[in-house]
Amino acid sequence: MARSTGATVQLRAATGRWPGGEVLQWPGIDQTRAPVLLYLHGGGYIGCSPETHRSLVGSLVRRVRGSAFVPRYRLAPEHPFPAALDDARGAYRYLLDELQVDPARLVLVGDSAGGGLVLALALAAREAGWPLPAALVTFSPWTDLAATGPSLDENSDRCAMFAGETIRRAARFYLGETDPYAPLVSPLYGDLRGLPPLLVHASTDEVLRDDAVRLAERAREAGVSVELQLWRHVPHVWQFFAAVLPEARQSLAATRRFILHQTSLTIAHRSPVT
Repeated sequence: MARSTGATVQLRAATGRWPGGEVLQWPGIDQTRAPVLLYLHGGGYIGCSPETHRSLVGSLVRRVRGSAFVPRYRLAPEHPFPAALDDARGAYRYLLDELQVDPARLVLVGDSAGGGLVLALALAAREAGWPLPAALVTFSPWTDLAATGPSLDENSDRCAMFAGETIRRAARFYLGETDPYAPLVSPLYGDLRGLPPLLVHASTDEVLRDDAVRLAERAREAGVSVELQLWRHVPHVWQFFAAVLPEARQSLAATRRFILHQTSLTIAHRSPVT
C-alpha cells in the first residue's frame, strides 16, 4: 500500500525506547532538512496498526517528501491507559535522543484516537520540559473520552463509521479505572497553553465532530495557533481514500502546506544552538 505511493517501508523492531513499528520514507530525501513525522495511528486504542495505516502515511510522506515513524503502541483492553501514551513517549524520545532529530522539523500527526494521543503526547512533553515539535496535525481527533459532545448523538444516523454509543463503549476499554476527564486521556480538558501550531480536520457529519470543534476553540482560547477545517459529507478519517475522494486529496494538500510552512518557519526562527 505504501509502495504504491512511492514511499519505502522499513520494519523497525523494538529497541531502547522505540516500541517497534515502521518507518516510511521518500527516496533520496535530505536527511538533515526533510520533515520527520511521528504518526500515531487511530483505531479507538483497541485496534489497527502501522500496517493498516500504510497507505495514509505513505500519502503524507509522498506529499511532504520526508519520513514517518509509525510506532506499534500497545492496545487496550489488554493494555489500558497509560500504555499507549508511554509507548508514544518512548517513540518521541527515541527520535530526539537516539536519532538526534531536530524538533524544528518534527511534526506529530494522528487520526481519531491517534489524534488524541498526539495531543496527550504534546501535553506530556510540555510538562516534562522536553523540546516540543514544530507542529501538531490531527484528523478527526478523539479528544473527549468522557463522551460529552452533542455530535455523538446528533450525527449517529449520519456518520458512516460509528454511532455515539460505539464511542462510549470503546472509551471504557482504554480508560480502565482512569478518570475520563484526565487531560492525558481526554486532551480536551487539558491546559493547552504553549502547544505548537495545530491543524485539525474533521467532517461535519461524523460523531466526533464536536471533539474537533471544541478542541480548536479551547486551543485558541489558550493562545495556540489553530487551523480548523470542517468538510461536508465525508466519512471519519476520509484521508484514507485519496485514490477516489477529491476531498481526501484536498485535505492532504492542505496538510502538506501546513507541515512545510511550520517546519520551515520553525527552522528559520529557532534560537542558535549553544
